[in-house]
Amino acid sequence: AVDEHYDILFVDTAGRLQNNQNLMRELEKMKKTITRQLPDAPQEVLLVLDATTGQNALQQARLFKDSTDVTGIVLTKLDGTARGGIVLAIRQEFHLPVKWVGLGEKVTDLQTFNADEFVYGLFKDLI
Repeated sequence: AVDEHYDILFVDTAGRLQNNQNLMRELEKMKKTITRQLPDAPQEVLLVLDATTGQNALQQARLFKDSTDVTGIVLTKLDGTARGGIVLAIRQEFHLPVKWVGLGEKVTDLQTFNADEFVYGLFKDLI
């Protein structure tokens, strides 16, 4: 990314790192390497959570927050029956903003988080 003068670098762990301490250490090393090469980076570290995960998402957030400086959440799979209510507990405990939501499988299905629409989606059956 530095050699090619890219403005943005995405690093996707593509796995369940929280289940393996060695992989979590690798995540810490990646952050150190990026910070060494680009002292002002990373500006954004997003934790991507599956809305269907439930309580396990809280543990994921805890472990990732311990390993790296998570700055926000992307909540995926909100297009099905999952409502992603666990994100409320994560928001309260870690004070992390939800930045994006995934409403499908395409990159175009990723939308900026709208709190009003999210809350309505959680409680619409009760109204």
